[in-house]
Amino acid sequence: MIYIAICDDNEKTVEILKKKVMEFLKKSNEFADITVYTQSENLQYDIQEGKYYDLILSDIEMPNIDGMNLAAYVKRYLPEVLIIFITSHLKYAVDAFELSIFRYIPKNSIGSRLPQALKDAINMIKIQTDEFYAIETPTRVEKIPYHKILYIQREGKNSVITLLDNSVTKVRKSLTQVFKEFRSDDFVYVDRGDIVNLAHIMGIKDGIVELKNGIRLPASQAKLEQIKTKLSDFWSEQI
Repeated sequence: MIYIAICDDNEKTVEILKKKVMEFLKKSNEFADITVYTQSENLQYDIQEGKYYDLILSDIEMPNIDGMNLAAYVKRYLPEVLIIFITSHLKYAVDAFELSIFRYIPKNSIGSRLPQALKDAINMIKIQTDEFYAIETPTRVEKIPYHKILYIQREGKNSVITLLDNSVTKVRKSLTQVFKEFRSDDFVYVDRGDIVNLAHIMGIKDGIVELKNGIRLPASQAKLEQIKTKLSDFWSEQI
């Protein structure tokens, strides 16, 4: 599922954009959850409270929080989000570029330029999704870049994911299920209750897998040779 937000203080513009996005999705056989905002501060608040979006279509000139400030704020919480600015004011194009905005579309060119921008954005999101582990529940959406995952441990009926910054997040799934859901070969079991990211293994000594941040995890004898082989293959691929 792709999550899209549309933000413009003009209700008519919001409805036009939503209609065009839905038409594109239907024509392209894509599925998305679309949320509309007519007040930028509401979008800001939702993201602060944990709301996730893959793509945001936003006006620039809006009361209270303009599009530029909104984009800068959103990027702090969702650094991978794609933002398309749709506005009548060309003078903002350079500033939008500096904010790493995905696309900039003048309002008088929505019909001709929005479909291609949406196509490119969705293709980019699909590429990014292959490099993320997604947690989706009725009340929560979280996408974790693989490169930020240090290791995963079993904790009862949960799997606990520890990240490079030592923060943790839980998902109510078995370790086996989480491992199957990874679309990456860069993870390996070190024993029945621990999975580690090969990219963050610093070494193996006396049956102990040493990770970044000083983390040390014991490896089972049965898994040790497999870990060494996978680690050797991984390191050779990085050369």
